[in-house]
Parts: sequence; structure tokens; C-alpha cells
Amino acid sequence: MSDVIVRMEHICKSFPGVKALDDVSLELRSGEVLALLGENGAGKSTLMKILSGVYTKDSGTMEIFGKQVESLNPNSARDAGVAIIHQEMNMCNDLTVAENMFLGRELYKGVVLQNAQMNEIARKYLDELDADIEPTEVVRNLPVSKQQMVEIATALSTNAKILVMDEPTSALTSREIENLFRIIRKFREEGKGIIYISHRLEELPRIADRVTIMRDGKYITSGKFSDFSMDEIIRNMVGREIKDKFPRVTCKRGRKVFEVRHLNAGRQVRDINFSLYEGEIVGFAGLMGAGRTETTRAIFGVDPRESGEFFLDGKQIRIRKPEDAIKAGIVLAPEDRRKDGLCVKLSIRENIALPNLDIIGGKSGILSSSKEEEMCARAIQDLSIKTPNENVNADTLSGGNQQKVVVGKWLVRDSRVVMFDEPTRGIDVGAKVEIYNLMNKLKQQGIAVMFASSEMPEVMGIADRILVMCDGQITGELSREEATQDLILKYATSFQAKQ
Repeated sequence: MSDVIVRMEHICKSFPGVKALDDVSLELRSGEVLALLGENGAGKSTLMKILSGVYTKDSGTMEIFGKQVESLNPNSARDAGVAIIHQEMNMCNDLTVAENMFLGRELYKGVVLQNAQMNEIARKYLDELDADIEPTEVVRNLPVSKQQMVEIATALSTNAKILVMDEPTSALTSREIENLFRIIRKFREEGKGIIYISHRLEELPRIADRVTIMRDGKYITSGKFSDFSMDEIIRNMVGREIKDKFPRVTCKRGRKVFEVRHLNAGRQVRDINFSLYEGEIVGFAGLMGAGRTETTRAIFGVDPRESGEFFLDGKQIRIRKPEDAIKAGIVLAPEDRRKDGLCVKLSIRENIALPNLDIIGGKSGILSSSKEEEMCARAIQDLSIKTPNENVNADTLSGGNQQKVVVGKWLVRDSRVVMFDEPTRGIDVGAKVEIYNLMNKLKQQGIAVMFASSEMPEVMGIADRILVMCDGQITGELSREEATQDLILKYATSFQAKQ
């Protein structure tokens, strides 16, 4: 049997108003991949933040390589051989890739920074991941998928013996995922231990050796991964059986709600034309970089458009900035919820109220606390947001509950069009079903719903109609009945020859 390199026993951790961990135990052995599973809010990330020195445990014991450890900080955890790849990006946007990778452990010769040497080392680890990223690129200019690759390369560059990967594939392309799995297998052969947190359960059989499952801050069970069926894993995670992972409701398609004509916005949004109708959900599919996110941003007025017309309920509308879209009743739940969808240092209540001050203030302009309280309570109840109260900061919530807050702030408005960009990225199977049920509810209310997703089973399972994009253009349109993975992939790779 492999040596136990991490042993955490009876770990407890509380925050104001909530007990995040309640008597949790975990073991990691050398040369194994341990899948750490649970719903959003189960306590997985909190447990790993204790291991990586971000949080201090309230009680319990912890051993690393057989040595008792009372408490850690990020530097001492790194010195002990622990590296963590966070679910949410943890970088300085205005620094270069190499500067981020060496932040806090810069290389000096005397008092002079060795930038060329750091760039060279950074390139080595980026090349190991087969990542097409220059060490001198500023992080702010990178798409989410490449920022995730930088996070992974940073962890690899510390020569860690214990790697914690928190949703590492949530923003990666299929090719990048294959490269990551290759690296994971290599590390396993080298005797390193990997704790792998993912809500993409379908990818786990390819890499996981054992599994530990948590629920509501408590330890539930552990064992060899091969001894569990997928249904057993889900049942242990959520405490109930989920029979339908992609719930759908059938509605009669009604009148046209929204139309986009000849939308152009840079290289990735080229001559986009489509319509949305009452009683249907339209899914946008395509490979990473196809232009799905850029299309939603151009419609919402985040990115400037070169040309294009929008029609809502038959009348032309003008959208120059997000405020115009919101007032017209067109809203967006963005791909990067922390950067673009939330003010993480504000409370749930403030996040929900902020874009709705016109409603809370009414004609008088005087903000009504009772309206604000009612608005927030409704969002928390309707979306089952797990929180001790509405006054906790958004950054204390799990990824799935943060996503619910992003969506909840728009649902209090009489919106006509709701756009979701990667709505279930990084959230658990139970929370995914809740988001799908929300989409269905909006569809039943006659609201036009569109969503962009890189998850093909999700698009095929939820969408009534599928628009496929490639290289900034819509290359195919399919009904739910005629859509197959092969056909979607065919349209998603319909690149035009460049002149």
C-alpha cells in the first residue's frame, strides 16, 4: 500500500453564522489521484484551503509526510510541498504570465530581478502543458481558458509533491484537458499525490483512484473509485437520487421576442443572425474561441459592435452599453461570474440590489429597504441559495451559490431576454439541475432564453434549438430532435479557408 502523505482527521471550521466543516477526515496517498466530491457548499474548498494555509482549522489534527502540522500559511504550505490550483482565478491581471507564476518567489541576482530567467522557466512549464501562451503576455489580455492554464503551470513550477486541483478543467478545451490528464498521469507515476475536485463526473473514471465524498460540511464516505457506480456517487453527494440530469418541459413556441440582424463585433462575431421565441431555449454550441461569449457580450453592450440591428417585440432598439440592454429587458449572466457578474466584497443583498436601484427607488428615487429585503428574500428562496443570511459577502459563497446570485439579480426585473454564458461552469450536479429548472421556468413564463455552453451533453439535453458557431460565424442550426454530437461537431469545425 502507498504511503499516506496527507492525513486530516476530525477537522472543524466555522465562519460567522455557519459551520463549514464538521468533523471531516481525509487521507491522500503517494502516487494516487483522490477525487474529492460534494455539492457546492459541501466544504471541499474550505478543507483544501486549510491544507494550503489559506484558512486555519478550529480543531482536528493534520499530518503532512508523517509530520504533525498545527497550522499553515501559504508560504509554509508551499515549503511543505503543497500547491493548489484554485477554481476561481487567483492572479494579478496587470502583471505578465511569468510575473504571476513567480509572484512571492521572484528570482534575483543581488537586487536585480532576473526577468529573462523567469520567462525561460515559465516557458518550460507552459510548453509542458502544450499551452500556446507567451510568458510576457499580460494576464488581463488572456481568455479564461488560458488563464486557467497559467494557474496550472504556476502550481507545476513549485515542484509540489501534493497537488490540489479545484475544478481545473472547467474552462479548458478538450485538447487542453487531454494535456492536463497526461501531466496528472505523469505525476502519479512519480509518486506525487493529487486531490482532484470536479463536478464533471464523467471525466473522473479516466484518472481517479479513490474517492472521498462530503455533504453539508460533513464526511460521508470514502473508497476505491471503481467500487462506486455513478448513481451511488451522486446519491452520496446530494443525499437523494437525481433521476433526470437534464429536466425539460415542453412548451408551444410562441411569438418572436428578440431578433439579431447582421451583428459584427471584431473577428469573433461576424454577420450573426438569429431570432428567439417565447416558449423555447436556444443553445449556442461550438469549440472554445468560436465566438459564443463574444456574441453575448456584443448583444449586451459590453463590447463595441461595428454593425448590427436588434429588434425586441418587433421594435428596433439601440444598445450602446449594458445600461441600455438592462432597461430594454435584455440581461446577461456572464461566463466569469467573479470578474463580471459579482462584487465579491459586497453582500448578497447588495449584489442583488445594485443593478435594480431604479426598481427599489421607484419614481421618487428614495430607496425602499422593504422592497430591497423582499427582492433579496425572493431570490434566495426561488433559487435555493445556501447562505446563513443575505448580509454575508458574496466571496464567502460556493461557486454554485455565487452563480445563483448572478442570475437572481436579473430575475427580479421584468426581463424579456435572459442570456446565460457557461451557466453551470464549476457547479455541482444538483445545482446544475436547479439552473436547468430555472431556465425551464423562464421558458414557461414566455421569456426568451439563450445560453452558450461548451458542454455538448448540456446543450443537447436542455436546448430546444441549437445554433452552432465556428470561427465567429453561425455555421449550423439544429432542432433538438435532429441534433447529434457528430453533427454538432461537424458544424463546430466548419472553418472557412482564409484568403
